[in-house]
Amino acid sequence: MSHANRLSAALVAALLLLGLPGCADPQIGMLDRELAEIRSNPGATPRVELPDIPDYEALSYDEADRRSPFIARMPETEPPPRGSEELAPDLTRPREPLEAFGLGQLDLVGTLTSGGQPSALVRAPSGTVHRLRVGNHMGSDFGRIVSITSSSVQLVEVVPTGRGGWIERTTQLTLND
Repeated sequence: MSHANRLSAALVAALLLLGLPGCADPQIGMLDRELAEIRSNPGATPRVELPDIPDYEALSYDEADRRSPFIARMPETEPPPRGSEELAPDLTRPREPLEAFGLGQLDLVGTLTSGGQPSALVRAPSGTVHRLRVGNHMGSDFGRIVSITSSSVQLVEVVPTGRGGWIERTTQLTLND
């Protein structure tokens, strides 16, 4: 190393040594003493005030035996109607051809009016088309035609209740069923 280089290195080292005391804080010693004092006597733990806790009062729940509002209601079943023996169909009456089939097997294919009297054209499962008027019977539940419109045939059927009686129910056969 050359003499100039050694001289510049010595100068840098001297500057560094002179600058180090400037980095020291004169209050560091005092700070160290205060920390040592705090460590030896930390003092009392500060008391934190908690809010008052209310007294617990048990409530009686008298609705526990009732239906939960979070479960959907089940439809209440109605007891089957007793019906009436007076509504029983005449079993001695000769049966008409379309009474051999359920209404689901019969198709209304058209209606027509002749002489002011409406008629219904009903196709049987065999393909035969029958012309029926108000008062004719059809379907396996003793259905009697009570009305014929341009697009439907209304019937009143007489069905057993299963409890010894008979009830009437209204149904219809419509075009394009």
